[in-house]
Amino acid sequence: MKDEIAGVIFDLDGVLEFQDKVYPGAIELLDSRRGKGVSIRILSNSTLKSRKPCTENLSKKGFAVYQHEVITASFAIAQHLETLNPKSCWVMLKGEGLEEFRNLHHDPDNPEYIALGDFRDGFNFQNLNRALRFLLKGAKLVVMITEITDNNMGELELTVGTYGKMLEDAAGIKATYIGKSNCYIFDSTLDTMGNMERSKILMVGDRVKTDILGAGRAGLKTALVKTGEFQEMDLKSSNITPDYIFDSIREVVKLFQRSQPIEEDIRGC
Repeated sequence: MKDEIAGVIFDLDGVLEFQDKVYPGAIELLDSRRGKGVSIRILSNSTLKSRKPCTENLSKKGFAVYQHEVITASFAIAQHLETLNPKSCWVMLKGEGLEEFRNLHHDPDNPEYIALGDFRDGFNFQNLNRALRFLLKGAKLVVMITEITDNNMGELELTVGTYGKMLEDAAGIKATYIGKSNCYIFDSTLDTMGNMERSKILMVGDRVKTDILGAGRAGLKTALVKTGEFQEMDLKSSNITPDYIFDSIREVVKLFQRSQPIEEDIRGC
């Protein structure tokens, strides 16, 4: 196995860190893999973050990471929209993630596309009704992530997928979802890794129905860590089977210490 992994995609929140605290062994694992010539990517489903400050924040915490190695949901959806070349868009998003959309034409009064991210207090009566009316007039809805709840900030809260589904149902339309577990964010990440064979890329995540499901669909090997937002019931109630299961990021190093072929996996380790 150790000779067959040419690239590793690490989920950020819940795998390398959680609620702004770095997990023991995370920095050392990334350093050791880079030292062996393994291509590294850090993938975040956060829409609030843009790549540059996200990279700077990781560097301050001790990670040796470069901006091209960091992929956020805001970056992936901005890239997707740029390929569509929309006449206008309304980006419903707060925070640093807005930086990724600087190349698009913004017109919140007459949008061809509505890009729905973490709008925080902007998810109010006026804005949601305004978005609904635009959709009924023909605007297209692109939703940055599918998750309906999140506790990365410390307490459980509703998040982007909840409002995306509500607008879909109210307008009677189908939205395009970009973040995990959808193909767009994985394809965007893989595009930055060149022509690397997908079966030689490992995704390490903590969420069964986003990280593991999405990476499996993309043709990647998958390792689940039981940290962050992992819930045992998600594993038991789904038919999604990771290639490998670990208690924490520190244990993932076991994959690279084995000489057995990949088929002899360590599921349940």
